[in-house]
Amino acid sequence: MGISGQEIIIIIIVVLLLFGADKLPEIARTMGKGMREVRKATDEIKREFDESTQDIRKDINEVTDTFRKDITDVTDSVRKDMDAAASPLSDEINDTAQDINRDIK
Repeated sequence: MGISGQEIIIIIIVVLLLFGADKLPEIARTMGKGMREVRKATDEIKREFDESTQDIRKDINEVTDTFRKDITDVTDSVRKDMDAAASPLSDEINDTAQDINRDIK
């Protein structure tokens, strides 16, 4: 929600009426300093937030990588066990198929 040009003019007129033209530069300097301080504080908060979340992101990535490795290890182990169990069964099926083919001929 920004301030329009008309609103700024009205604010300047009110400030002139309340404080006078001679106080306007001083008020502008004070407001400028205040805005710089607010911007500086905001930048500091953003920097600290980024540093904090960077550590959290790093921790999450480490946990995720460990989880992926564990899942991959379990998957590989299950796959090896299935291959080991399937190999004799496959050999038996092939032998039976060859026996049937011999009997048919």
